[in-house]
Amino acid sequence: MQKIKSLMTRQGPKSPQESMSDLSPVENFRIPSKEELREMREQPIDPQAEQEIINSIEEVYFSSDSFDIVQHELEKLPPVLNIQELEEYRDKLKKQQAAVSKKVADLILEKQPSYVKELDRVTSLQTNLQLAAVICTNARRHLTFAKEGFTQASLGLLANQRRRHLLTGLLKSLRTIKTLQRTDVRLSEMLEEEDYPGAIQLCLECQKAASTFKHYSCISELHSKLQDTLEQIEEQLDVALSKTCKNFDVTHYTKVQQAYTLLGKTQTAMDQLHMHFTQAIHNTVFQVVLGYVELCAGNADTKFQKMQYKDLCTHITPDSYIPCLTDLCKALWEVMLSYHRTIEWHEERDHEEPSPAPDGNSVAGAEEPDFDRGYVKQKLEHGLRRIWQDVQLKVKAYLLGTDMSNFKYDDFILVLDIISRLMQVGEEFCGSKSEVLQESIKRQSVNYFKNYHRTRLEELRMFLENESWELCPVKSNFSIAQLHEFKFMGQSRSASVSPSKQASASGGAEPTLFAQFHDGGNPFEMQIDNKEEETEDVLASNGYESDELEKSAYQDYDSDSDVPEELKRDYVDEQTGDIPVKSASRDTLKSRKRSDYSLNKVNAPILTNTTLNVIRLVGKYMQMMNILKPIAFDVIHCMSQLFDYYLYAVYTFFGRNDMYESSGLGLISSRLRTTLNRIQESLIDLDSATESAGSHGAPEERKEKVPSPHLSQLVILTGSGTLYGLAERVVATESLVFLAEQFEFLQPHLDTMMPSAKKPFLQQFYSQTVSMASELRKPIYWIVAAKAIDYEQMLMLMAGVKWDIKEIMSQHNIYVDVLLKEFEQFNKRLGDVSRHVRIPLAVSNVLWEHCIRLANRTLVEGYANVKKCSNEGRALMQLDFQQFLMKLEKLTDIRPIPDKEFVEIYIKAYYLTENDMEQFIKSHREYSMKQLTNLVNVCLGSHINKKARQKLLAAIDDIDRPKR
Repeated sequence: MQKIKSLMTRQGPKSPQESMSDLSPVENFRIPSKEELREMREQPIDPQAEQEIINSIEEVYFSSDSFDIVQHELEKLPPVLNIQELEEYRDKLKKQQAAVSKKVADLILEKQPSYVKELDRVTSLQTNLQLAAVICTNARRHLTFAKEGFTQASLGLLANQRRRHLLTGLLKSLRTIKTLQRTDVRLSEMLEEEDYPGAIQLCLECQKAASTFKHYSCISELHSKLQDTLEQIEEQLDVALSKTCKNFDVTHYTKVQQAYTLLGKTQTAMDQLHMHFTQAIHNTVFQVVLGYVELCAGNADTKFQKMQYKDLCTHITPDSYIPCLTDLCKALWEVMLSYHRTIEWHEERDHEEPSPAPDGNSVAGAEEPDFDRGYVKQKLEHGLRRIWQDVQLKVKAYLLGTDMSNFKYDDFILVLDIISRLMQVGEEFCGSKSEVLQESIKRQSVNYFKNYHRTRLEELRMFLENESWELCPVKSNFSIAQLHEFKFMGQSRSASVSPSKQASASGGAEPTLFAQFHDGGNPFEMQIDNKEEETEDVLASNGYESDELEKSAYQDYDSDSDVPEELKRDYVDEQTGDIPVKSASRDTLKSRKRSDYSLNKVNAPILTNTTLNVIRLVGKYMQMMNILKPIAFDVIHCMSQLFDYYLYAVYTFFGRNDMYESSGLGLISSRLRTTLNRIQESLIDLDSATESAGSHGAPEERKEKVPSPHLSQLVILTGSGTLYGLAERVVATESLVFLAEQFEFLQPHLDTMMPSAKKPFLQQFYSQTVSMASELRKPIYWIVAAKAIDYEQMLMLMAGVKWDIKEIMSQHNIYVDVLLKEFEQFNKRLGDVSRHVRIPLAVSNVLWEHCIRLANRTLVEGYANVKKCSNEGRALMQLDFQQFLMKLEKLTDIRPIPDKEFVEIYIKAYYLTENDMEQFIKSHREYSMKQLTNLVNVCLGSHINKKARQKLLAAIDDIDRPKR
């Protein structure tokens, strides 16, 4: 079947008759004749049987066209031929051929209509192709006519026009190329003029033009040259950017930023800027320090230039230390100011050029500038702390490179002031607390302050040992705020508040340093200003406010006629001389003059040169503490030692006397005794006085202590004419009280400086030491009171009085007059002393109180020495005591009279019965055993028998036994 189909395809469309005639002989042999076909059609054959016959045909007959059927059949013949078998086999083949032929004939007849129809279509196609050939021939003929009549002339014009257009473009390109080749000169001029945006804009336009004409061979070289020029511009732009780190110029910086914006390298510019600032800080400090080192070295040795900055700082001499530090801070200020102004420039630019609202066309364009601005802002904010950290590290290396322990105080304070100003700059710059600077300056300060304080304590000992305890004449309105050392308190009342907080607290009236010096100047140029202009006006001429008052100071206080009229007034204004409306009475004046022995100098504080030096030293300590708060506790502790040593010296010089301390009057309270013992144990080096070989005090412990001071030999405390150095004692004691008052005045300021954890120390110092100053008056003035009046003479006079009289006397005894005379003499000598030193009311009261107490106790002691006494004798004792009190009250204003009851109760105890006497003995332990025993013995025989006497003496012994 396949062979038949392929044959039909290869032969093409032919009629059935032609197709039959074209078959080869073999093929023709195989095709049955018409008769045979008719017969085959006529023979009824079962289709199924026919299909079985076809299926029985060997597959090889359907394999390929090159198959030789005859050869195949011949090869199949057996070697021995059997005619019958051959006949049978032939009949079989004929049946197969007949079945195939019939099947082919059926198929041909079945497909003939389609064949005829397709043949008609081919014929029609041939006709159409012949028509198309005619149309094409006509078209060619018409085109030839058009070419000859129209196309050659018109298209020639168009070609010439196109050529002209190309030549015009070429001329324009050539002119552009010529301009590009001349661009180098203009770019150089623009760079010299620092017109970086214009140069970059021109270079970018040239690059764009060059890329347009890159097909020209001459342009390729120009393009690479423009690229080199652009890189050169970027290098010069980087140099220009570095110049803004020291001297910021708005115009210059604006050009640089515009140039980087054109390059699309805003972020790169910011990274480079921070690198330049870091480099500027390093180069600046190195050059400043190197300049001073080479200047001090005095030679041109280049070894310093190869040193590291940290090593270079160790070669700064003490003389050049402060000028170099000042110049260092000035240079660093310029760098930080430039950075500050850089941030301001970017902030103003962000406000002036807000990013536009992105629309559909500019979303990508708007996001990029926003991202750049955000990056720049973040970079600048982070750079603040990084730059300040670099500054701190450079200054720290400088500070620690020199040992400042031997600097003068003013120089060291100036260093602290400069560093304090620098820390203020740091706080305003980036809000930093400058921990690096604080730690480094703290190390130097602690080291310096220990040496300084040790030296000052030694100086204080020298001052005290050479002090003559004479009055230092100061004005009546003297205040420590007038001293140079305390000027800082007026300038900065709230020293613990940071500069930023001070500005906010004052309502923003105080501008920041960056605002003050925005357009020029330097905050570190103000360090040595006004030093020459400050003057102190605290000393009075000759210690008096006016000549008239000076004269009045020497008037005799016992005579009313000698008192000037103006002093009889209650109050006179020393400046204007105005008289108040209400004046004092004569009695008021008398009482006042007896209480205060120098009315004309009532307001002038009593202090010595040593006191003034201690106050100045306290001011210096507070200056250091005010500038450097981390060492506040160390400074305040050293300040307390100054006061402790002064108090101990005053007590040692004027108040230590074992004989009078054992009087039993409680002159030294337990708190004062504890304070003195604490000072002696913690501050006084007792071993240095003896230098005994057996002393093994620790070196460090002894280094913190000071030898006990010794009173100057020029101070005489044994002369009765001077009331045993009363003037010196008053000056010493009251100067200590004045010093304590100044410490009380400074307490709020010290409290703000002291760390919270250390405040209990400050409170303890004030409660246990400063408050004890006034208590030293009792032991110091007791010594004067004990020696000023001859109590022994009074005892001798009382011993000569006969007390066992039988009648009541109306006249007091002579010892009372002698005692009152002693008091009058004491009063007169007080007036003499007051001509030289004002005796405050509190002092005179203490003196009078001591004298009266001693006199009353002497009276009791005299009465206790009586062997025999009658009731009339006791009445005489009361008469004597009443006379003494009456006269005494005219000499002093002290009320009530001290120890008045001490005498009266003892005199009246004579009249007590046995039981009352026993109760008296048990309840009145202020009397000595001797006085109580004498009281019992004198009463024997009058109203107490021997048995009662024994009982009372036993009671006295019971009281005395625990004391033993």
